[in-house]
Amino acid sequence: MFLSWWKWLLSFFYPQTSPTMTGIKQWVVKEPWLNLHCELGEGPYYEVATNTLRFVDIKKKELHTVNVAQEPVGLKTLQLDMPIGVTANIEGVNPQEKILIAGKSGIYILERRTGKVELLKKFYDTEEKDERLRSNDGAVDPHGRFWVGTMNDFWLGDVYAEGSLFRFNSDLSRTTLKTDLTIPNSVGWSLDHKTLYFVHTTAKHILAYTYSPTTGSISDERIFYQHPGPGSPDGFRIDEDGFIWQAIYGEGKVLRISTEGKEGKVVGEVSFPTRNITCPVFVGTAIWVATAAEEDEREVESVKYGGGIFKCDVGVRGRKEFEFRLERGV
Repeated sequence: MFLSWWKWLLSFFYPQTSPTMTGIKQWVVKEPWLNLHCELGEGPYYEVATNTLRFVDIKKKELHTVNVAQEPVGLKTLQLDMPIGVTANIEGVNPQEKILIAGKSGIYILERRTGKVELLKKFYDTEEKDERLRSNDGAVDPHGRFWVGTMNDFWLGDVYAEGSLFRFNSDLSRTTLKTDLTIPNSVGWSLDHKTLYFVHTTAKHILAYTYSPTTGSISDERIFYQHPGPGSPDGFRIDEDGFIWQAIYGEGKVLRISTEGKEGKVVGEVSFPTRNITCPVFVGTAIWVATAAEEDEREVESVKYGGGIFKCDVGVRGRKEFEFRLERGV
C-alpha cells in the first residue's frame, strides 16, 4: 500500500515517460512551472551565463526574465510599446545589457535596463506594409545572420497572405527569401548546416531547403513534415542529435521529429494540460515551453493553465544558439 502511494507521489512531481505501442516515446506534464497567463507567450531563450529564461508576450508587449534555478518567483517584466516576436543575442555584447529583437517594423537593439530601442533596419519600405505587418518568429543562422518572418498585426483581426521571410546580414542588408506567407514561424538548421527547416503554420507543415552556409541562400524547397492532426506546427528547437522538437498549437503537444531521411518521422511526444503550445527551448536536458491563452471557455483545464511556462526533462540537450554578428558597434 505504501509503495503504491509513493509511486503515485513521484508520478505527480516528475513527468512520466513510456513507450507506446507505435514506438513513440511519451512524456506527460501535469502542471506549469510558472502559471503566468500570458496572452501569447513566445520566443523562449535560455541565457547560459546567468541561468535565466527570457520570453515574450507578443500581445501584451512584454519581455519576461526569470531565473530557472529558483522557485518561480522573482519574475522581471519589461513593458514595451510594441510587440516583440523573437529575441537573439549579439556576438560580443552582454545580453544583460542589450539584445537583438524583431519588433513591429523591423529589427532593433533593445536596452534591457531602460526599454529603449534603436531601429537597425525596417522590414518594408512602404508605410502601408509597415502598418499592416509585424514580426513573428525567427533565428540566427550559423554565420550570424538574422532570419525573421512577418505576418499581419493583431488589429486586422485575421491573417492574410501578406507575410514574408527575411534574412538580415551582418552589414544590415536585407534579403527577402519568401513572400505571400500567412503565419511564418520557426527557422532552424541541421547539424551539418546543409539544410534549413522552416515552419509555415497555416499550411501545417515544416519545409526543408538546401542551405548554403556561405551565401545564406536556400533552394530545392520540399515538404519535410506535414502535420495530420487538428493542431498546427508553431515554434521548434533542434537537439544535439539533430531531432526537431516541434510545438503543436491547438493540440497540447511538442513532437520530437527525426530528421533522418527525406520525410520527418515522429518518435516522441510531450503532452501538456493546455492546448496552445507555442515554442520550446532547451535548458540542460529539459525543454521549457511557452504557451498562449486558451480562448475556448469549455476547455476548463486548458484555460486554467494557458499562457504558462512548462518544463519537462527529456534526457537530451539542445544545440547551442547562434549569435547575431553585427558589423557596426552597439
